[in-house]
This record gives sequence, structure tokens and C-alpha cells, in this order.
Amino acid sequence: MFRERMNCGQCEVTKKGDSWQDPLPPSDKSHVQNKFPRDVVVRSELTAAGSTGDGYSQSLPELKMESKARGACFYAVTAFGAVFLFVLMLVGHPAVLLFDRHRRKFHHFVAKVWAALTVSPFFKIEFEGLENLPPPDTPAVYVSNHQSFLDIYTLLTLGRSFKFISKTGIFLFPIIGWAMFLLGTIPLKRMDSKSQLDCLKRCMDLIKKGASVFFFPEGTRSKDGKLGDFKKGAFSIAAKTNAPVVPITLIGTGQIMPAGRESIVNLGSVKVVIHKPLDGNDPDMLCKEARKTIASVLTQT
Repeated sequence: MFRERMNCGQCEVTKKGDSWQDPLPPSDKSHVQNKFPRDVVVRSELTAAGSTGDGYSQSLPELKMESKARGACFYAVTAFGAVFLFVLMLVGHPAVLLFDRHRRKFHHFVAKVWAALTVSPFFKIEFEGLENLPPPDTPAVYVSNHQSFLDIYTLLTLGRSFKFISKTGIFLFPIIGWAMFLLGTIPLKRMDSKSQLDCLKRCMDLIKKGASVFFFPEGTRSKDGKLGDFKKGAFSIAAKTNAPVVPITLIGTGQIMPAGRESIVNLGSVKVVIHKPLDGNDPDMLCKEARKTIASVLTQT
């Protein structure tokens, strides 16, 4: 009669004679059986997350720290650039109100420079379908999917003078909120029907005066990357003003800065796909076609 021991990390089994004996009572066996596979899964995920193709690996905490460090640098760069460029916008604002009150091309050019300087150290943007953009002076309703805080930066690099719709609270942010006010961004109070009606009226008025507007028809950022249902406000405006709808698909922003995790900037790249404009006077049809067009590219990624 002899004893041998086998150690499996979380449990020890003893061999007595020709049979293996488990020293744990029955009540503890299920605990061990459930715990061991979990450890395997967790360790496997850590290994996969930290593995790289150049012969070394990083732990998950190290990867998180790198993303947070990039996030801190991102906000430092955007704040530094915003201060100087906001002063430039402020100086030019009287002339803009006098000669270009509705489109505000000068302000949008400054915003494009600011956005490009901010994102260029952190990720590259690839554009596809630029030929589908309407002429710069043609009023249009632009719509896209919404995945990340970075969507605004990405879209500003297009250099088009469209007006975003934003929550009223963001206008209170120093520098950024003030710059949005100078750009002519349209305020909106969520869950306030009067504010929503005023927003739609202002959008139609801007289009009639030659400006363009931009909508995220989902109404909020997607947390899982899936395309949500579209609200019809943007398409009602297009139908009533006979303005073309320009669908845009944004790919990759949600992986770099996920919704709800604005303190991090992961590695990655962004692709912007501009689709052919849609025309029509039926809001329901425009809504369905725009969503179908945007989704057609998302499903391929």
C-alpha cells in the first residue's frame, strides 16, 4: 500500500493502493469543479488579451493603464488646442455674424483644424466615398450611426459646415461648450417636447437659409456597436425642405473609445464611409433607406 499525490492547482488527489481518493467531502466537490474551469477561462482570456505577435505579452492591467494614459494625453492635447483656437474663433466672430451668420464657414474651418490636431497623434481616419458629398454650399441633412464621443471629432475633420444637435448641458462646459455656441450648434433638452419642436423648426429654418444640419438618428451612443432604431425627426425635416439625406457610416470609434468609458483611448483606426445622397418626400421611406444603407457597411465589419 502506498500514497501518491497529484496537484491540479486548486485540488489535491491522493492515491491509496490501486484507487484514487478525493480528500474533500462531497459538499466541497461541486465548489472545486465549478471553480477550476472558471480559472482556466480567466487565465485564457488574460493570455489572449496580452498576447502579441512580436514575442512578448502584457497583462490586462498594463493594457488598461496604457489606454488610460493615452486618454489623459488625448484630453491634454484637445484642451491645449481648444484654448488657442477658441480665441481665434472669438476674434473672428463679429465678422462671421456680419457676413456668414448661418453657415459660419470660418468657425467650422477652425473646428476642423482643432479636431485634426487632436486625433492625428492617436488614430488614423480613412475616408471612403468623398465624391458622394454634396457641394459645400448645398444644404443637406447628414445622418450617421453613433458609437463614441470620438464621432464628433471624426466628423469635424470632413470640413463641412453642418450644425450638430447637442444636449443643452454640454454648452456649459468651459471652452468646448462656448465654441459649440459660436459654431451655431443647436441645443436640445431631451424628454422636452417643446425643446424638440423648437429644434426641428430651427433646423428647417437653417436649411432654408442655406446651412446643413447633422443628426444621430439613434438618439444616443450604442454601447455594443449594434445599430439602434432610427428616430424620424431628421427625415421629416429633409422631406419638408426637399433637402437630400446623406447617410454616413462610422466604423472603429466605438472600439477606440467605447461609450461610457470616455477616460480611455485604445489603439485602432477609424473608417468613414459616405454614401450616395437620398432624395424623397416620404419620411418613413427615407428613414428606412438611410438605416439600411448605414447598416449594410456595419454588417460587413
